[in-house]
Amino acid sequence: MATAPFIHARCSYLPRFSNRNSSQQTPLPSSSSHASTSSSPSCSSSSNSGLSFSSGTNSGQRHQGLRAGAMNTTTNGKPIASKGNSKNDPDHLLVLVHGILASTADWTYAEAELKRRLGKNFLLYVSSSNTYTKTFTGIDGAGERLADEVLQVVKKTKSLKRISFLAHSLGGLFARYAIAVLYSPDTCNNDQPSDLANSMAENSQRTSFSKGGMIAGLEPINFITLATPHLGVRGKWQLPFLLGVPILEKLAAPMAPFLVGQTGSQLFFTDGKPDKPPLLLRMASDCEDGKFLSALGAFRSRIVYANVSYDHMVGWRTSSIRRETELRKAPRKSLDGYQHVVDVEYCPPVASDGPQFPPRAVKAKEAAQNVADTRKTVEYHEIIEDEIINGLQQLGWKKVDVSFHSSFWPFFAHNNIHVKNEWLHNAGAGVIAHVAESLRQQEASSILAASL
Repeated sequence: MATAPFIHARCSYLPRFSNRNSSQQTPLPSSSSHASTSSSPSCSSSSNSGLSFSSGTNSGQRHQGLRAGAMNTTTNGKPIASKGNSKNDPDHLLVLVHGILASTADWTYAEAELKRRLGKNFLLYVSSSNTYTKTFTGIDGAGERLADEVLQVVKKTKSLKRISFLAHSLGGLFARYAIAVLYSPDTCNNDQPSDLANSMAENSQRTSFSKGGMIAGLEPINFITLATPHLGVRGKWQLPFLLGVPILEKLAAPMAPFLVGQTGSQLFFTDGKPDKPPLLLRMASDCEDGKFLSALGAFRSRIVYANVSYDHMVGWRTSSIRRETELRKAPRKSLDGYQHVVDVEYCPPVASDGPQFPPRAVKAKEAAQNVADTRKTVEYHEIIEDEIINGLQQLGWKKVDVSFHSSFWPFFAHNNIHVKNEWLHNAGAGVIAHVAESLRQQEASSILAASL
């Protein structure tokens, strides 16, 4: 049954939070300071990623309609100042997106804590359009529902000027699809002085995919995911509860559509015809289905939080957008003030031709779909995973590693990272504090940029 978008929404200006002290804030540790000083290589990649295909439905027309509606929320096409209004209404929308088989209740603790730390400038909105089994209907379908929901919030709240997303697990993929639906190019930001962008190396690394733009007619600031399978779940230890057992990993792909519907096919790269790139590969590019990379590039900051170990649902590699060879032994000591946050790394953009879907991938996909050939299946997975990384690494990312090895219940890592339940999963409180500080820093940067 469809759920009305505002029924389960819990907004940041609710009276129950208004009297809580928001002054207890801790600065980010110096260990992460190297992230902001990293310099990025120039990227010569083009917005044409080499993937060209039709969506096969009327989704293109639907996306145009949503984008047109989003543009109507701007002030006659003029740039919106990043300052509060005289009524002290919230002007920064933070959308919280839950994961698979979950609901708005998953954000109860994080919502309250973020409100306490962020203050009244933020409107926290907990998405309710993809609860429980609705998460089985496909990343694209869930992404469009989320886009609809966000657009309704924006239209209803006239004071909004900026937008950020915080998503857990599968919700990160829903959010990535939704922002492509809501994305519209914007030329207003081109008048900003070039040295301003250079002074914010951590957050505004410019490639061909990060030239600005609007999300639902608002200025995009932060895109943050917690334990999201950006590279899918196919491959050794990508779905950790299978324990790396080859036979179980082999059986998981054909069983996934029966257990979790179209979403399962997309996570295992078996969706669509053999000659069509899987959805997750298309989402690492700008293509006919949507400007996925441009939408991500429009955000000032992109941060992925990844569990180093003990996450039974999402592996470290896929949640941190790394190759196997890029994984290294993570530190075991937490950063000062942020328990279980063990490392912060800024990865600048890498020049690339973007993701490709070569003929050998087509053959490998057909074999993976139709023949129980382990070698072909592994070959197909390796091709697609590497191409997804090639696409996503065209943007700069801050990668935050989290380790619950010293917590009382380390095997709850997937739920700890966003404190699903305040009593069972409170080991992740330090992660939420770290997220809050990242949001506060970007808020300050956006206000500074608007004043210059």
